[in-house]
Amino acid sequence: MKKLSPTLMGLVLEIFSASAVFGQEGLQVQPPRPPAPPQPPRPSGPVEVVGIAAKVNGKVITTNQVYFMLAPIYAQLASQFPRRGAEFERQMKVARDGILQDLIDRQIILDEFAELQKTTGANIKDHLIDEEIKRVIRTLYNGDENKFQEELRKRRLTMDGYRRMTKDQVIVQAMRQNQFADAPPPLPNEIRQEYDKVKLELRDTTKDVISFKKIFIPRQDRENPAATPDNQLALAENLAAQVKAGKDFAELAKAHSRDAYAAEGGVQKDVPRADLSPEFAAIIFAGKEGQVMGPLEDPNGYTIVVPTKIVYGPPPPLDGKVQEMLEERVRRQKTSAQYEKWIESKRKKALIDIKMK
Repeated sequence: MKKLSPTLMGLVLEIFSASAVFGQEGLQVQPPRPPAPPQPPRPSGPVEVVGIAAKVNGKVITTNQVYFMLAPIYAQLASQFPRRGAEFERQMKVARDGILQDLIDRQIILDEFAELQKTTGANIKDHLIDEEIKRVIRTLYNGDENKFQEELRKRRLTMDGYRRMTKDQVIVQAMRQNQFADAPPPLPNEIRQEYDKVKLELRDTTKDVISFKKIFIPRQDRENPAATPDNQLALAENLAAQVKAGKDFAELAKAHSRDAYAAEGGVQKDVPRADLSPEFAAIIFAGKEGQVMGPLEDPNGYTIVVPTKIVYGPPPPLDGKVQEMLEERVRRQKTSAQYEKWIESKRKKALIDIKMK
């Protein structure tokens, strides 16, 4: 089974999340809420209420679990590839296969933990699960618990069910740490190097602020009833090409954009990350100042955006829990080869039946 790319793997391992909508004017989230975005593709034919993706030692991994974890990746890829196509399908398959493999490995490790529990009474404290859920809501939903609850309902997951998923994730992390507890401790300079490498990822994203220029092309144009979604997408692609070729952005925005900022040449300044939809924010904050991005698709249309100033939230200080977490990351990197050898030996002993093709 193919491995995820580093970017997608980071997203899968760090986030249980979901898609959200982009708002009436592309980037901005405005009431009323537009229709939900397209969902990850399902197999054709009869649809099972709870499909089986795989079985591990008789334990079922459902398709719902896979699609729930796939949702944030799907939302970003669907936005970046309005026409979908071969590259979209390739990245989706790599992501889906990686998630399924991660869930299989997780179940193998959970079975190991169950045996350990019988002999030692080991368990995971509730406050660790609560902290992880709060982190997910803060990171992917800009702190909006309503959006988080909405995705749970969409995926037919209860809060108790989600807590169990989160507990499983925490158990797997703890088991991996325990497996290589005797590994040499990271050196101070290794921890500092890792901190410098990932401190942007660890920042307080709720304090992120961005300025940008954008052109929004609606899927249906009230000023041109003859326009179709295909025509509008073609127009957005043409405008993006013109911007990349050096055409004046402000003039193009004034002539073609259909939002409240068109008259100002599409300029918006100092927009808090919390005012943007989570997946759209993930895309543009990962970009560079001056980079032409798009057209990006949302349920209402297509957006071309150029970040002009990105101000990231402050990173946490290198102490306490952050230092412990970085020590574990460095230790995990040092023992990654050992871990792969260990988990592969467990896979060979496990009864694995993959249903999802």
